Amino acid sequence: MGDIRRRGAIALGITGLIAPLTLTLGTAPAQAATACTTQTGPYQKQVEKFLGRPVDGKQSATDCKAIQAFQTKHGIKPNAGYAGSVTWGVMDLMNKQKAVGNKPNKDGKCPVNKGRIACVNLTLQLSWIQDGDDLVYGPVPVRTGRNGYETRTGLKKIYWRDIDHVSSIYDVPMPYSQFFDGGQAFHSVNLSMWNPPGSHGCVNMTKTTAKKYWSLLKKGDDVFVYGRKPGT
Repeated sequence: MGDIRRRGAIALGITGLIAPLTLTLGTAPAQAATACTTQTGPYQKQVEKFLGRPVDGKQSATDCKAIQAFQTKHGIKPNAGYAGSVTWGVMDLMNKQKAVGNKPNKDGKCPVNKGRIACVNLTLQLSWIQDGDDLVYGPVPVRTGRNGYETRTGLKKIYWRDIDHVSSIYDVPMPYSQFFDGGQAFHSVNLSMWNPPGSHGCVNMTKTTAKKYWSLLKKGDDVFVYGRKPGT
């Protein structure tokens, strides 16, 4: 999220594309090496199953290394290999996202009477673009506002686009920004989409997704945000 420093819009052609949910997108900032814990976590069995480890509910050195690698990849701190609630929460969300398949609007909560619209499901941390009942792109994982900086819900419109925007609040680049509610926008980040605790209100995307949204959407297109991000 960032305030608006420049005004301008670039209209691009719109093309159709359907993209499957991918659970390997994004990278997290490097973390300092942390010693592996020998302690068994409260979600040990669930985490072992998710990682394809032998499910015995007991921490081992190889369990810890696998958990630690997952935590490091997605910026989960501390990355000591402990099977705690934050780590399992990320894995559980991934499972739920994957289960959606290519029917993200199965519950019919995102309007189908608006033509082209970008939908954001905060509960599942998913976004997609649809046109009526037709899925145009997605669903893709996104990273929305953390507790205290929640991405605001409701029906909105893209009112300004800036491909090279920089936030003067946080002094960070916000490539492919498409603003739809105050300082809240779609834009790319160089982070894992599952990096906790979340953004400062914007809908973070991988560069690939943000570029596709830039090509598929234009000023005046509708955006619908609903649900509630876990932990907010």
